[in-house]
Amino acid sequence: MTGPNIHIVGSVPLADAETVFGTIGRTLGSKVLRIPDGETGDRLDWISWLAGLFDAHPDFERVERDFLVHAQATAMPSFRLKPGASAATLEFGPLGYAANAARSHEIFARLKIAGAIPAHCRFQIDLVPAHTIIRTFVHEDDQEAVEPAYDAALRREIDAVAKIAPHDQLAIQFDVASAVFYRLEKGEATRYGATKADMLDSFSREMIGLGDCVPGGVDLIYHLCYGDNKHRHSIEPTDTADMTAFANLISRGISRPIQLFHMPVPRDRSDDDYFAPLTDLALRPETRVSLGLVHHTDGVAGTRRRMATAEKFLPEFLIATECGFGRRAPETIPELLRIHAEIAGI
Repeated sequence: MTGPNIHIVGSVPLADAETVFGTIGRTLGSKVLRIPDGETGDRLDWISWLAGLFDAHPDFERVERDFLVHAQATAMPSFRLKPGASAATLEFGPLGYAANAARSHEIFARLKIAGAIPAHCRFQIDLVPAHTIIRTFVHEDDQEAVEPAYDAALRREIDAVAKIAPHDQLAIQFDVASAVFYRLEKGEATRYGATKADMLDSFSREMIGLGDCVPGGVDLIYHLCYGDNKHRHSIEPTDTADMTAFANLISRGISRPIQLFHMPVPRDRSDDDYFAPLTDLALRPETRVSLGLVHHTDGVAGTRRRMATAEKFLPEFLIATECGFGRRAPETIPELLRIHAEIAGI
């Protein structure tokens, strides 16, 4: 049976990058086009490891208030500029993505030569835009002032990541998370715009700018996300309309190819209303969509149910989970991979 290809969103709670590469390559290799290093170790909880950048930065100090993306979420430390520190001269050094990617790519390349990773697979690196990092770690009074400095550092990081391997061996994914989609779903005025349309324009321009920094030979992916902290969304998506509008704006404005948009599908959404806006997608010819409709809790049957509805509105798509695997218990990963494999016809 021929089934859909598979997208691995990011984190995988296994021992290390070598275990992730070997496991994904062995179980799903014929159906995955790109493999991340699993963001193992201190990177497993998505962006929490980046708190150290602010904690060690001479221009920041810790504040008492922690940030929670929702009431039951893991608390993240919050920082503000020290008295006398100026956002106008603020700079961040290397963020750590490129250094981690370089170490992991050495393993990836070795395993690929050994045949443990299929020849067609690229090495995937996931990056998180400034709006999410600043919302999470910077006190709201300083967010607007600090964001440009972090964005500049991220663009330097893209350049560094793109140098670790030939471009035809790399994929860069931007994790566009609830810092965007919570605000769009609420539709209330923010510093990014007075209306939903204004915010869509602002956030899409930011992501176009980052995407255009990625060299043309590198695969470009946008992972659209409503959050997964403690296995909860920061807000429930009404449907796929905001994600569709966002993807269309990026596709219209970018000057390079986009290989993939990934969109989540909540476990309880197998209804027409959720998927119907996908008929409005106006993507570039080379662009594919991955739907995050694989859920460990209802397995193959639930996945097929969501797929059957999605196919009414989008006949072809890759399959994935809603978000990375990182917050799952490691003992659930073999079964989760088995679900992917069965759906993909491996």
